[in-house]
Amino acid sequence: MRIRQRFLFYGIGFAIGILLLYFFVGGSGASCDYSYGPNSRVLKNIRLKERVFSEISTQQLSSNQLDTAAISVLLRNGNVLFSESNTNLDSCKIYVIEGSSKEKELKMTVQNCDSIATIQKVEVFK
Repeated sequence: MRIRQRFLFYGIGFAIGILLLYFFVGGSGASCDYSYGPNSRVLKNIRLKERVFSEISTQQLSSNQLDTAAISVLLRNGNVLFSESNTNLDSCKIYVIEGSSKEKELKMTVQNCDSIATIQKVEVFK
């Protein structure tokens, strides 16, 4: 078999494999994030859940002239501080997330339960 035939058979097999992969995985809603480390998984998990704001966090946001969009930005671009988080709990884990939004440094504490994520407090550093 010549080298040209080998490349032809390889190309045909590769194309069939891509088509099968597209049909089997394409409709399942599977996603591949750029970096899918622990930080990205936690932020995505919190983003997908219903968010509830505690009274303290609402007061802290309004006193610093921020709205819930700042929290959304933080959940997209923030960093989870696992050293300050409490991930050993069984039911609702507590995560500390830091990042910047609207030129302000934010640090928030989130209680992540099965179906709901509660923003417990938000600290603003200027």
